[in-house]
Amino acid sequence: LLPAEVCVCEGLNRALTQTAIHPDCALVSQHMKAQQSCIHTRRQEGHNRSARTGCRTEWDEVRCWYRADVGQIVNVSCSDISQLFANKGYIFRNCTKDGWTELYPTYEEACEFAEESETGSETTYFLTISQVYTAGYATSLISLISAIFLTHPYRKFHCTRNYIHINLFSSFILRASAVFIKDGVLFADENLDHCFMSTTACKSAMVFFQFSILANYFWLLVEGMYLQTLLALTFVSHNKYFWWYTLIGWGLPTTILLVWVLTRNFYDNRGCWDDTDVAFIWWIIKGPITASLLVNFIIFINVIRILVQKLKSPGVKGHNTGHFMRLAKSTLFLIPLFGMHYMVFAFLPENTGEGARIFIELGLGSFQGFVVALLYCFLNGEVQAELKKRLWKWQTQGYMSCSRRRRTLFTESSTVTQISVLEKSSPKELPCIMVEKVSNFHT
Repeated sequence: LLPAEVCVCEGLNRALTQTAIHPDCALVSQHMKAQQSCIHTRRQEGHNRSARTGCRTEWDEVRCWYRADVGQIVNVSCSDISQLFANKGYIFRNCTKDGWTELYPTYEEACEFAEESETGSETTYFLTISQVYTAGYATSLISLISAIFLTHPYRKFHCTRNYIHINLFSSFILRASAVFIKDGVLFADENLDHCFMSTTACKSAMVFFQFSILANYFWLLVEGMYLQTLLALTFVSHNKYFWWYTLIGWGLPTTILLVWVLTRNFYDNRGCWDDTDVAFIWWIIKGPITASLLVNFIIFINVIRILVQKLKSPGVKGHNTGHFMRLAKSTLFLIPLFGMHYMVFAFLPENTGEGARIFIELGLGSFQGFVVALLYCFLNGEVQAELKKRLWKWQTQGYMSCSRRRRTLFTESSTVTQISVLEKSSPKELPCIMVEKVSNFHT
């Protein structure tokens, strides 16, 4: 549990000379530098004869105890030892003619870790969230791939609306795949030194992850724009807008990501690029995502307004309860399509409601692809009708094929029977029997 257990590692020299260090590992880096400085000071004292009297500088795997004279009592505050310690207890050591005495009290007795009681529960919480989003993304991945294979082969579904749906499904597939790739590269090996890992593989995984996130948000925006255009411009051909939608869905994320990669490489090339400490670099990614969510929220409100107007029109019959249920159903269908659950924390600081944010964006958000595939493919009336039609056609073809085989076998059996009867007949009866059988056979 002590910081020294983290610092004593085989890659000490490599870690101290490496410039790309993850910000969260700043404490570990400072501790390792303190250890190196303490060892260097002790070596210098070995060459200086005047410094050999008293107690020499010593590293006790937690902090450095610098040279002291015999009879001197050195005390150190817990807060001065490490920022990980929350209380202000003191630790003492005496310098005697035999050297340093033992610590009194020990680090474990005098110092307490900050938020020590919450460490176990937080670890359990994050492990649970990890299992939830792994199951969610796996479910989404399987359902989205199945949805594409179900709708793509049929020519009936080759239209602008379904092309946009398929691109949205593809962006969800990329997002789920990127999460698994990122976790596999960064966290598959528990023995990896995450504090000082800065490889091309982990940076590439983060670049792919950021691209999939951007593409997913922008295709959610395209879905909202298309629905708005569909309601506002009824008699306009939407096929000519598809290439603009493609440019927004794939082109804009590529451009934004290129700017982010260049900025990150030249101004903040630390670790695996998975931190958000430098605000202006993080807003290269967060700014367009927030803008797309804001536009989608406005479109969402406008679509709900149009639906309310249509349900209140004189041509729509029924009770108010029925209208309300239809409106509620339409609204629930639109929430995952527009990504409205992300609006809860879209305009709040990153550290606001961290637990709830992780649960909504990682826990619930991982199932968004599955919900979208369920609503717009598996529960879609047109898809179900086409599948039933194809199933009926396959059953009919199977029945007809079976009927043909039965008819062929019956005909062959009848012919063999006729020939055997002819062979057993007498020569006198042969002409009459032959004429009768041939006549029956033709009939």
